[in-house]
Amino acid sequence: MRQASLSRTTAETTISLSLCLDGQGRQEIATGIGFFDHMLTLWARHGLFDLTLSAAGDLAVDGHHTVEDCGIVLGQAFKAALGDKAGIARYGDSFVPMDEALAQVVVDLSGRSYLVFAAELPRTAVGGFDAELLEEFLQAFVRAAGVNMHVRLLAGKNTHHMIEAIMKAFGRALSAACRKDERISGVLSTKGTLE
Repeated sequence: MRQASLSRTTAETTISLSLCLDGQGRQEIATGIGFFDHMLTLWARHGLFDLTLSAAGDLAVDGHHTVEDCGIVLGQAFKAALGDKAGIARYGDSFVPMDEALAQVVVDLSGRSYLVFAAELPRTAVGGFDAELLEEFLQAFVRAAGVNMHVRLLAGKNTHHMIEAIMKAFGRALSAACRKDERISGVLSTKGTLE
């Protein structure tokens, strides 16, 4: 089983996380930000990742540090759980509709961090969650995990639906990219490394 457990404590947050890439989508998540918990639940369920995450942050300030630090720790755990990346498909993509919203996420587990985020969200907040923190979370994950990711929002009017479509597509694309393929010997790279 490809899995990792990590903890991280700073002056702003304390986070404990366990991740299994070969899971069934089970999740137990408590960050203190209800909408963010809901989005992480969707990510785990639709990516078929088992995720346990507990975060305590300086929410009296705002949600920024908690959301960003969760992205860092989740990215670190994802990278650790992947291991040497031998035999993985490397690339993954997903289109996910959510009512009027349609999102596309494409990932390359190349070891090189890069995020393209092409999503304009009409509302600044959903359920107490600052909508601009979605990009901060994804950027933190990408940097920590060494992932190249493109996010495109192709349609939508309802901000909740738009973020939900992105998070589901994010989980599904990662799941496809880390899937093992018995035809692949070593890593899927002409360089012989994914770093």
